[in-house]
Amino acid sequence: MANIIHITDFQDPRLDIYARLTENQLINRHEPEKGLFIAESPKVVERALDAGCQPVSMLLEEKHVEGQAKYVIERCGDIPVFTAAFQVLTQLTGFHLTRGVLCAMRRPPLPSPEEICCGKSRIVVLERIMNPTNVGAIFRSAAALGMEALLLTGDCSNPLYRRSIRVSMGAVFQIPWTFLEGPWPSHGIRSLRSMGFKTAAMALRNNSLSINDPQVMSEPRLAILLGSEGDGLASETIDDCDYTLRIPMSHQVDSLNVAAASAVAFWQLGPRGSS
Repeated sequence: MANIIHITDFQDPRLDIYARLTENQLINRHEPEKGLFIAESPKVVERALDAGCQPVSMLLEEKHVEGQAKYVIERCGDIPVFTAAFQVLTQLTGFHLTRGVLCAMRRPPLPSPEEICCGKSRIVVLERIMNPTNVGAIFRSAAALGMEALLLTGDCSNPLYRRSIRVSMGAVFQIPWTFLEGPWPSHGIRSLRSMGFKTAAMALRNNSLSINDPQVMSEPRLAILLGSEGDGLASETIDDCDYTLRIPMSHQVDSLNVAAASAVAFWQLGPRGSS
């Protein structure tokens, strides 16, 4: 049974995890086994619980204890559940976006790339995508459009940042992901090939193929690579890939935001497009 604790002061140190710790402090790079993340809204908390994430505490508006958060509270077991009046919680920046429910959870240990790619036919590789909103949007599209795993280079924004989780609507808990190990792209591309994947770089080059190219679509195992918001994929990465792909566009538009481009690519090259 949950331990309901009423909070009247926003400066209460028990709210530090929700109100005053930075994302880097939550990650706890020095002791990653103690790292935390914050899930927002009952639906997202449920998806995290479904994925096996361990809750530590909750913070919610008083009315939700017997309302929309009741089932989630029951699922979380014997943890502290901090409640407060709406007027207190609105001092928390962005609280109106949380649907009145937040849950601090332990960061799960990350699997190896080989573990999550085993038996998969369509995976995504993100290179240096540092905007948490874009990372979250890409995860949501990947989960919705049949991608089976995501790999991120070490300089990508962490998918368990609050904004990424929020934008993904919990998709970061529905599709396996991990960070790539070793030098990128040299070691990373070799690793993908050793697992049987052909690599397709989404990039604008004179020799780029259309994403509806029959040979690319028929590849039994394909890794779709997406690059940073500004410069896109590094030239070295593109050179190392088996294919370079572009999205056909009209009205002299030459590119899309990486999150929008990802959805188009996943739709075309995912299970629907390759069937």
